[in-house]
Amino acid sequence: MIRVVLPAHLRKLARVDGEAVLEVEGRVTQGALLDALEARYPMLRGTVRDQVTKKRRPFVRFFACEQDLSHDPPDALLPAAVAAAAEPFMIVGAMAGG
Repeated sequence: MIRVVLPAHLRKLARVDGEAVLEVEGRVTQGALLDALEARYPMLRGTVRDQVTKKRRPFVRFFACEQDLSHDPPDALLPAAVAAAAEPFMIVGAMAGG
């Protein structure tokens, strides 16, 4: 099981209270996690990444284990602590400005 923390507006859209918990088959990669998220919560398709290119949307960031994983390739393995559900995978709406 993988724990996913969503921003408030995506939690509301997906009707999730607290963390989303997902089952990821095979290798636990960012792409596999996002595939599982969109399969479990189809209303989130296109909100976190583009449906055609599968690229992360601008102003959406991914974090886990105090690391910014936003620019990691989709097939890179996620940290072992995320795969073991010890740490959550966080999807964060980035803020512009200062």
